[in-house]
Amino acid sequence: MTASTKMRAHVTGAVLAAFAIRLFFIWRFPFSDAGDTPLYQALAHNMLAHGTYAIDVFGKLTPVDIRTPGYPAFLAAIYAVFGESTRVVMVAQAAVDLLTCVIVAAMAAVIAPRESRRRVAFAALWLAAICPFTANYTAVLLTEPLATFLTALALLVLMEAMRGENLGDRYEAAAGNPSSELKPGMRWLLGGIVTGFGALTRPEGPLLLAGPAIVLLGYWWRPENWPKLARAGALMGLGLILPLAPWAARNWQTLHRVQFLAPPYSELPDEYTPHGFFSWEKTWLWRFRDVFQVSWNLNGDRIEMDDIPASAFDSPAELARVAKLLAQYNEAKDMSADIDRQFAELARERTARYPLRTYLEVPLLRGLAMWFTPRVEMLPLSGKFWPIGYWWEDSPSQYCYSFTLFMMGIAYGVMALFGAWRCRKDPAVLMLVAFIIIRTAFLTTIETPEPRYVLECFPAVFALGAQLWMKRSADANLYRRETNAQPTA
Repeated sequence: MTASTKMRAHVTGAVLAAFAIRLFFIWRFPFSDAGDTPLYQALAHNMLAHGTYAIDVFGKLTPVDIRTPGYPAFLAAIYAVFGESTRVVMVAQAAVDLLTCVIVAAMAAVIAPRESRRRVAFAALWLAAICPFTANYTAVLLTEPLATFLTALALLVLMEAMRGENLGDRYEAAAGNPSSELKPGMRWLLGGIVTGFGALTRPEGPLLLAGPAIVLLGYWWRPENWPKLARAGALMGLGLILPLAPWAARNWQTLHRVQFLAPPYSELPDEYTPHGFFSWEKTWLWRFRDVFQVSWNLNGDRIEMDDIPASAFDSPAELARVAKLLAQYNEAKDMSADIDRQFAELARERTARYPLRTYLEVPLLRGLAMWFTPRVEMLPLSGKFWPIGYWWEDSPSQYCYSFTLFMMGIAYGVMALFGAWRCRKDPAVLMLVAFIIIRTAFLTTIETPEPRYVLECFPAVFALGAQLWMKRSADANLYRRETNAQPTA
């Protein structure tokens, strides 16, 4: 079998496997009524039916900015051609996710040495193709497939921009990765533009540019490099603003306020935001189960004391205060300013008592929970496997499925860690690692830390993990070239 035949076989097999896995989730486990799905559908419907970005508020069609318009526009485009069919949307998301797999292969190839580039690209393609976590979300009407695709594309463009600047010349020479034909300035601009479109899909998208910014600062900290640093930063910033400007102009004209993304708490105009309650949650909430039972019930449903874990109270007196406040809230199922103020006081007391808990322990637990959950929130599985005897007796099959998914998540993380270490001198790798850390750190600060929010990091995880398939000879040659190279001016 010739090399070209093997390549076609690898690509065809991976693409067919990827599409089959995604169609399986769409056929077997469709989830067309997730938390934000009705809102996205309503916005898309009103864009088509009424030509306005609005939702029904107390019987009146009201323009809003509570969600960025990227995903509703994606839905509206599909609805305009195929009608309002959730299955068609899911199949379209599967196609988008296939493109993400191809981009992941290209990302991995950018990092790999010349002699291992094809091998590593195939590994990355297969890692992305068979991943059940990203595949599962193609069967859900949420932003993740589109946002992950745009994130991967932006990362690829920015990685090529790194190559064009010849940061770390010794590694570049050893890796043998050629620069693309675009000028470096155009690549920084294009990376910002793609990031801007990603921000129109998920509002935390601009965080992606913090990764290259940190790496560039590390390489260009000397004053003679400051003009290059300013140029790259200005071009990325300009690119970011270009896609967001029409959305900001619409918000200024319609809602009379400057809003480039979406309100931090997705509140409607003149809607009260319970900052005190959210601050109190940040002193104890780290599991997705608590988000489901507490955060999502706020302002619309009861919050039961039995659903609050013991870690939310430091004393019987504090438990009694929380019980009294929740009893007042449950009377109207609405968080008033007075109740919220008392929760804020509780948050201040708990933080003053144990500041490391609020600022270190809980965020760390949130990060671990988001990354290493079995990710069964959209599947008919409990996701619980401890204590072993109890959950095994309850359902052996569910236990096996949940535990397998849990171990797969750990395996992907371990592969990415060792792959990043293997290519740690590459500025593109440093950018991917910085992106993962910065995004995770940010997500630990939001009021509802959902596991799905880290899926946008998975293209970077796949590309880094694929470096383990680098040929040992290539790795040894790379090391020798690194250690024998003369420092450049």
